[in-house]
Amino acid sequence: MIKHLIASLALCSASALVFAQASAPTVRLRGTIEKVEAGSITLKERSGEVVQLRMTPATPVSEVLPIALADIKAGSFIGTAAMPQADGSQVALEVLVFPEAARGTGEGHFPWDLQPQSTMTNATVADLVATGDGRTLTLKCKDGEKKLLVPANVPVVTFQPGDASLLVPGAKVLVNAQLVNGQPTAQRILAGRNGFTPPM
Repeated sequence: MIKHLIASLALCSASALVFAQASAPTVRLRGTIEKVEAGSITLKERSGEVVQLRMTPATPVSEVLPIALADIKAGSFIGTAAMPQADGSQVALEVLVFPEAARGTGEGHFPWDLQPQSTMTNATVADLVATGDGRTLTLKCKDGEKKLLVPANVPVVTFQPGDASLLVPGAKVLVNAQLVNGQPTAQRILAGRNGFTPPM
């Protein structure tokens, strides 16, 4: 996805990550913070590209933290990056259990860029069945119903309000970024503590 955004705004070098100004799309950047300065962070993206992102004291920061597979309950509102299967079901790559206050966020089923061909489903767990060490979930959302297999080794996380103390060199982050007034800008930052990697 990132290579399609290479345009006219060079950041660090001719091969650095840049953002197309014409449509100013929101993009997801996954990587490690290399440097923190007043008003900006420098991120080494998982592709190896390095980008400096403007941020303000008002930039929302959330902490992503691991929880147990058993914390997925019937009635939970979840988001899951998954791989579609030939029978129409999905196999989870990760599961995010939304806090109750965030129920309904981004509800639906749509393409996702965690892996090639992966999808995202934000939906309510209508039914849950233990299958070996994992779970099989029936998800219901405005786009219909999906069957989701959650293997036992898949990361399960939630998030809570965070602050700038999470943004330190070495921190793993997922950043929603956009070109604003000609500058690559962090619109929201999801960060792990003590090296934990947000899996989504």
